[in-house]
Amino acid sequence: MALGELEREVMDRLWAAGTPLTVREVHEELAAHRKIAYTTVMTVLDRLAKKSVVRQERAGRAFRYSPAASREQMVAEVMMDALGDVPSDDRQAALVHFVGSVSPAELAALREALDAMAPGATPAATPGTTQPPAEPDPAPGS
Repeated sequence: MALGELEREVMDRLWAAGTPLTVREVHEELAAHRKIAYTTVMTVLDRLAKKSVVRQERAGRAFRYSPAASREQMVAEVMMDALGDVPSDDRQAALVHFVGSVSPAELAALREALDAMAPGATPAATPGTTQPPAEPDPAPGS
């Protein structure tokens, strides 16, 4: 689901916060950079909640809002929505075009992700961690 400019700004604030925010807190964040009415922020958050883009939880007389998904999950969903009902051949062509238009660093990230998803692939170690050594195959007949 693609978001409008103001919806993206609101989501940026929620993702950056890392904790649920009230309408007032989101409004204060946005108002520091642009002129915007409190009621506008309230309406945007209400609409995002109705679209299930944010979670709305009661906090006393107010609501607190948090993202329903990470930024990465949402972007992936938008990409999948864009491919939606595209026929298979066209979908493959679109993916090839997309891969051809990314930066070398993005291409390396894609390659790493694809390698990790390959059948029988061993997940890569997270930086700063060590992976245990692979267990040897059991001896025949054991």
